[in-house]
Amino acid sequence: MVKLNDETRAAYNRDLLALLQDGEDTAFRLKFLDLHPVDQMEVVQQMEEENRNRFYEIMTAAELADIFEELDVEEQKDMVHEWENKDMSDVFNHMNADDVADFLGELEEKEREEILTGMDSEEAEDVKELLTYEEETAGAIMTKESIHLHKTEKVGDVLNRLRNEAPDAEMIYYLYVVDESEKLAGVVSLRDLMVAPLDEQVGNVMSRRVVSVHVNDDQEDVARLIQKYDFLAAPVVSTHNQLLGIVTVDDVIDVLEEEATEDLAEFSTTRGTTDVNISAFTAAKRRAPWIILLMFLGMITAGIIGQFEETLEQVVLLSAFIPMLMGSAGNVGTQSLAVVVRSLALGNFEKKGLFWALIRELGTGLVIGFACALTLIVLIPFLYDGDLFLAFIVGFSIFLSLGVAAVIGSLVPLIINRLKLDPAIASGPFITTFIDVVSITIYFSLATMLLQFL
Repeated sequence: MVKLNDETRAAYNRDLLALLQDGEDTAFRLKFLDLHPVDQMEVVQQMEEENRNRFYEIMTAAELADIFEELDVEEQKDMVHEWENKDMSDVFNHMNADDVADFLGELEEKEREEILTGMDSEEAEDVKELLTYEEETAGAIMTKESIHLHKTEKVGDVLNRLRNEAPDAEMIYYLYVVDESEKLAGVVSLRDLMVAPLDEQVGNVMSRRVVSVHVNDDQEDVARLIQKYDFLAAPVVSTHNQLLGIVTVDDVIDVLEEEATEDLAEFSTTRGTTDVNISAFTAAKRRAPWIILLMFLGMITAGIIGQFEETLEQVVLLSAFIPMLMGSAGNVGTQSLAVVVRSLALGNFEKKGLFWALIRELGTGLVIGFACALTLIVLIPFLYDGDLFLAFIVGFSIFLSLGVAAVIGSLVPLIINRLKLDPAIASGPFITTFIDVVSITIYFSLATMLLQFL
């Protein structure tokens, strides 16, 4: 397999496209099939439509299946559209059932049924089963292409089976063992089989300490389990412990990327708009309600400032520090929010406890607040004609505001998590708006109390 760096990839791809353009089918196939499927995908993406049609003609269904799996959903749809006058069923037959299910899940029911009808009945049944599971569960991301062993099988017979069945399996490094009722009984590694006597039964070689996931477990919990144990795969079982399939580490990587993107979208209130392929109008339509809602929430802050109009009239200079106070408190709150949400996702609080998390964030906010207050108490008198009371009000306000902001930023996602909701919905803009209200109230309340000294 050819391994390309950035400098040689472009030239290699140009040579490939030239061979295809000139009708050098054999030479093209030899060079093209030496590439990794990911690099093959990049070549296909650079083809003009005419060249792609020719490309489809000279490639086998199995070769196209490898490329199809690497494309994103929109590119897969384009490829199917280009093949509308041809039969793509054989391509889907050569793909893993979970990858087919992922693609069909993005199609309308009519299109989905047309593809399933054209596929082999056994392959189609596996895909239909995966489509029945709820999205973002172990069942929805598991693969059916796994080899199950029985406890009574001989090691020699299993090794012979692997020679025939391994090419169609998703993974063979872990092999899961079932009993007479197809219930999960143990796991054996390929290495264990290689060193075991050929006439030994699998049941005597396997390990009974097997960690499994339930078919309805959340995909993020499955990813965390595989990460925790450094597994290459995890078996998926039913309520009655029957082995249904496996979740592999490559699926887990996709889940982690998906969950991270989702959390980022929640933080920034851009959920549903992170895909750059959607139009500007669609993105604006989805973001606008959040911005308008935040605008109205921001008016609460304006209303609070209006309540302290008399204080502002007497000491106009107080208004100069409002942006700094709100910005600093909002930033600290957002930092605490990010720390807590990420720690919840990774399960870090299981060791220390939630109370420890609150105390730590409060301490962090107060320490940062003290540093900021000290800086302001030194700078403000120097910049504003030695006004020590103004420096004290601003400094003490920011000290209190940052401590409170840290608590709010950590407490809100913890409460949401207790309610069995995604803590990421405690998005940064909402937390920041809430903290703005609190920090302004602290600032002007303290200023009003000490107004006589200003």
